[in-house]
Amino acid sequence: MSDTDTNAVIAPPAMLGIMGGGQLGRYFVLAARTMGYRTTVLEPDPASPAGAVADVHLIAAYDDPAALDEMAATCAVVTTEFENAPAAALERIAAHIPVRPSPAAISIMQDRIAEKQFLDDIGVEVAPYVVVASDADVEAAVHFTYPAILKTARLGYDGKGQVRCISHDDLAAAWAELGRVPCVLEERLNLARELSVVLARTADGRVACYPVAQNQHVHGILDVSYVPANLPGSGHADAAELCTYIAEELQYVGVMAVEMFVVGRDVMVNELAPRPHNSGHYTLDVCTTSQFQQQVRAICGSALGDTKLLVPGVAMVNLLGELWDNGEPKWDAALSQSSAHLHLYGKSEPRPGRKMGHLTVATGTAMGATSMARRLRKRLTAD
Repeated sequence: MSDTDTNAVIAPPAMLGIMGGGQLGRYFVLAARTMGYRTTVLEPDPASPAGAVADVHLIAAYDDPAALDEMAATCAVVTTEFENAPAAALERIAAHIPVRPSPAAISIMQDRIAEKQFLDDIGVEVAPYVVVASDADVEAAVHFTYPAILKTARLGYDGKGQVRCISHDDLAAAWAELGRVPCVLEERLNLARELSVVLARTADGRVACYPVAQNQHVHGILDVSYVPANLPGSGHADAAELCTYIAEELQYVGVMAVEMFVVGRDVMVNELAPRPHNSGHYTLDVCTTSQFQQQVRAICGSALGDTKLLVPGVAMVNLLGELWDNGEPKWDAALSQSSAHLHLYGKSEPRPGRKMGHLTVATGTAMGATSMARRLRKRLTAD
């Protein structure tokens, strides 16, 4: 899984390619353009947030041969903004130019079964789980510990592709509901905290970690992240060391996120994301280098930027489509607060559960920032 391509720096005005056109791609494009690069986005949606600001928007399927060949011919390096890019498409591009992160790394991180097996193999603790891919697996799981959560091995995100099982009696119906596709059944843990670390790694092995974020989810979707996380003693350093080890074992190149559970005194890895992460959006406003600038630096082989937090505490709350239920939110409620930063993603159609933007608040403490961010979000729809 090593990146065997040259470690030479890719300098502006080279063309950088990205597969995927959502908000993560949009921020990547904006960061790259600010640094002097040109950008190509491959995304089938003609109204995609990233395509709207790119130099070239290839409106085609992710596995379209002509579009992939154009990226390979015109770009110096290609990255992704989501984990479900077709492996064969990435391999087609990688035959000609660097794809960072590598198709091999992405193939592990886009499949929960492969990901958990990889983490097991390198000695990283994960939640107790079993694979459910057949009727025999369903029957054998009678001995598993419940309650549990059944998750599709592929394509699930933001709470999608998941069904809770109170007991083994629920498992067969849950598997049928998910289409009888390969799944993992995970023990539902009594979590003390949910954490994440965003880090970057270059092809020659340089690593930079951002501060640990503490996260809270609602209905499987990230609701709020705050930094610094509430960790005792050497917790921050230990989390960074663990995440660096995972990136090195993957021979990862680019920006990645590691989601973790704290259960008692144990830290378990939940998921890996081969891209910038929702919980790292605070870096846009309160870090020397944003996670998207870092993504550009990492895949281009330049020096990684400073990840220092420039404020004592910061919180980010997501703005989901429900905020538009009664019309346009009252943005002046957020814009009138000097410590708040409003980000909207340029998506034309708000839908329940869809991430339309986020709000960042920086104050003297992480808890203070969290409280203010939630209050401001509530004011967006106040009568």
